[in-house]
Amino acid sequence: MKKPLIIANWKLNGNQYFVNIFLEKLCYKLKKKKYNISIAPSSIYLNKAIQKTKNSCIKICAQNVDINKFGAFTGDISAEMLKNMGVKYVLIGHSERRIYHKETNKEILKKFEIIKRNNLIPILCIGETLKEKINKKTKDICLNQINLIIKNLGIKAFKNSIIAYEPIWAIGSKIPIKIQEIQKVHNFIRSKIKLYNKKISKNIIIQYGGSVNHKNAKQILKQPDINGILIGNASLNFNNFIKIIKIIYNI
Repeated sequence: MKKPLIIANWKLNGNQYFVNIFLEKLCYKLKKKKYNISIAPSSIYLNKAIQKTKNSCIKICAQNVDINKFGAFTGDISAEMLKNMGVKYVLIGHSERRIYHKETNKEILKKFEIIKRNNLIPILCIGETLKEKINKKTKDICLNQINLIIKNLGIKAFKNSIIAYEPIWAIGSKIPIKIQEIQKVHNFIRSKIKLYNKKISKNIIIQYGGSVNHKNAKQILKQPDINGILIGNASLNFNNFIKIIKIIYNI
């Protein structure tokens, strides 16, 4: 299995000074190293982030993409634009997009398809609410969100794609994470993909996101079916983020 993929999702945070200083320091710390790390800044700073990380191991991830190729869609950004800039990954299906922007599974499917068509790597975020967790609907919710892709695009759509299990109840939450429980969900996801294609199930990266920090990151990644972490708040503080990297990569 590849080195664990660490993605920092900065969400709606940062400014030019923050991006410049953070990435300069990160590139310096990781110079001449080959780590599997990506930063997802706000779209307005994507180009700056790409320029700052040009000669490093750090790849850039977009937080969103529009379903349209071009046209009168004020404020949106296309997959072709992202590819042209040098973006590698694109987050889709994040619970904050589903909740605050009312994105449907149908829209997420379209985004997944257009990302693949442009040879970018989609990071499909899936997960359940606290109510769904309490009602033991976790597996059903995750399966429905995965099956939507398989049914419409085929299992091969998950080749060179990423799934991020990010339970909504765990994002920025003080609810304790039970690592064995999230491992079981990751194993469930992988086993369902295995029913369609063993090779894809073996190679697909399945990340975990939801209140990841320097105290739990290494233990999370010790689990056999968790291949990476999607970090929110903990990635906004440089010292905390580099601490997570050092713990994971033993540097």
